[in-house]
Amino acid sequence: MSQSLHADPATDPATHTATLVLAALADPSRRALFEAVRRSDHALGRDELAEQAGLARATAAFHLDRLVDVGALTVEFERRSGRTGPGAGRPAKLYSLANDELTASVPARQYVLAGDMLAEAAEYSDSTGVPVRDALVQTAEVRGHELGSDQVPLVDTLVGIGYAPVACDGGYRLTNCPFHRLAARHTDLICTANTAFVRGLTDESAEPREVWLEPTEGECCVRIGGAHP
Repeated sequence: MSQSLHADPATDPATHTATLVLAALADPSRRALFEAVRRSDHALGRDELAEQAGLARATAAFHLDRLVDVGALTVEFERRSGRTGPGAGRPAKLYSLANDELTASVPARQYVLAGDMLAEAAEYSDSTGVPVRDALVQTAEVRGHELGSDQVPLVDTLVGIGYAPVACDGGYRLTNCPFHRLAARHTDLICTANTAFVRGLTDESAEPREVWLEPTEGECCVRIGGAHP
C-alpha cells in the first residue's frame, strides 16, 4: 500500500474517489448493479446486469455509467460474436470492477461484529477457563448460526455480510474479507474464527456445505464447497 498514512483527506485523490464511490453506492439500484459485477468472474454487459438487478435496460445503463464516472467500474468493448470487420456489428459494452484497492474495500467491514464476538469470547473464557482462542471459535460458530437462515439464499447472506462470493467449482470463493484489518494483524486467530463463523452460516442455510480454511492472496481465507447431497 503506497498511500501515505498521513495523507490529507481533503486533498488526497484516493480519499476523494472513495467518497464518490460510497456516495454512488448509497443508491440501491447502483449497489445492486455493483454487487452483480463483483460476483461475476468476467465482465458483464448491460442486458445481463439489468436482468440480475431487476432493472429496465435504460435505467441500468444510466446507473452503470455513473459507477464508471466515479471510478467504481471500468468499461471494455468486445464483439461477442467473435467476428470482425464490416457487418460484425457494434461491440458490446462490458463492465468490470475497477482494478484497485478502492473497490476491494467497498464492502462494509464487520468490525463491530468482530468486536462483539471477541468481547463475548473473552467473557466466556474468564468465566469458564476455556482458552480464549477456543472460546472465540465457539462464539464465532454460534454467531454464524444466529445470523444464518434457511429462508434466505446462502449467497445473499454472504453478500449482505460483505464476503463478495463468486461461484467456483460448485461452491464459492469469497473475494472480500469483512475482517480484513484484523486478519492482517492476527491471521491465524481471526481466520480460524472466520472459518467457524462461515460454517455456522452455511449450516443454517437451506444448502449446507463443506467449509474449510484455504488462504488465497487478495481474498478471504475461507472457501465454501458444493452443497451436500
